[in-house]
Amino acid sequence: MRKREVLLIAHVVHHFRVGGMENGMVNLINHMPKDRFKHVIICLDDYTDFSKRIQRDDVQFYALSKPAGRDISWYFRLWRLLRKLKPNVVHTRNLSALEAQLVAAAAGVRARVHGEHGRDMFDLHGENRKYNLLRKLVRPLVGHYIAVSQDLEQWLIHTVGARPQRVSQIYNGVDSTQYFPRVETRTIGPNGFAAESAFVIGSVGRMAEVKDFPNLVRAFIRLLEIEPTARQRARLVIIGDGVSRATCLALLKAAKAEHLAWLPGERSDVSELMQNMDLFVLPSLGEGISNTILEAMSCGLPVIATDVGGNPELVQNEITGTLVPVSDPEFLAQTLLKYFLNDDLLEVHGMNSRKRIESQFSMSAMVQSYLNVYEKVLG
Repeated sequence: MRKREVLLIAHVVHHFRVGGMENGMVNLINHMPKDRFKHVIICLDDYTDFSKRIQRDDVQFYALSKPAGRDISWYFRLWRLLRKLKPNVVHTRNLSALEAQLVAAAAGVRARVHGEHGRDMFDLHGENRKYNLLRKLVRPLVGHYIAVSQDLEQWLIHTVGARPQRVSQIYNGVDSTQYFPRVETRTIGPNGFAAESAFVIGSVGRMAEVKDFPNLVRAFIRLLEIEPTARQRARLVIIGDGVSRATCLALLKAAKAEHLAWLPGERSDVSELMQNMDLFVLPSLGEGISNTILEAMSCGLPVIATDVGGNPELVQNEITGTLVPVSDPEFLAQTLLKYFLNDDLLEVHGMNSRKRIESQFSMSAMVQSYLNVYEKVLG
């Protein structure tokens, strides 16, 4: 029998660094069948060592070093690269890579996909008229859209004007064999930081403005004020790096609570660290579908998340966790206190989280959905 051709997908992104979108790409590429698709990742800017998380040895990275401003020389570099690689599919992601759809069409790539993974500080609700005009101008060139949340799917249809039959909503999957509830003695932070009886409040993510980690720190400090005994057990862990890390450390120092918190920066052992948390918090101002929420749920953690973007599609309020308003440290502090004082609630919401991952957010379901889109645009 004739062997089926292995097709090439060119993934085009602004950069490839630590982030939720990039983590989703790692999971997708690592779990896609090698006998059907191979991959290249083209970064308009650059990539970091985060690229090493892709476990396949047949994935190449290219960095175009796109200059800031209106320099369009990268159009020609991308065009030449696509003409050389001859990919079967070009898959762009988010607004920063959308113009690559124009270049892909000019380079003769017929199967083109665009993914929306969430929004940043400059356009939290997708209402910027200039950006939406660009999206509408490029829309006829996009063969199919992928939205990681129902919120983004409806926005693509009703605001951008994409035809519903050309939009697929695909949730991120999580590897529940890597992210699972803790079975061993607690080990997290410096020696003596968190005893077995500690109550560890944790979060993971880029410490960018949109994630609003200072709000979590303020809520933690407020928890210590409301319940002074919490200083004996409550501990705060934030894994990640970015512009707001210095602000968070300064807030903790001013409250004389720096010894009750651990902010180690970026780490490669996120799954092990999550297993040693008791409660996960994501205080974002905006969100697509959070990989870290899914990973925390897979670790059997209750999740407190702001009621924005795709968060309500993951966190079932008062079942797997609690939804809270944005930038409200008092409300968040009272919610932390609710779990701090109720071990039974902590356990029940955590068990419900794990069950939800196992039933609805498997890695295999995500991969198959992406394969279906690629097969569709290839005709």
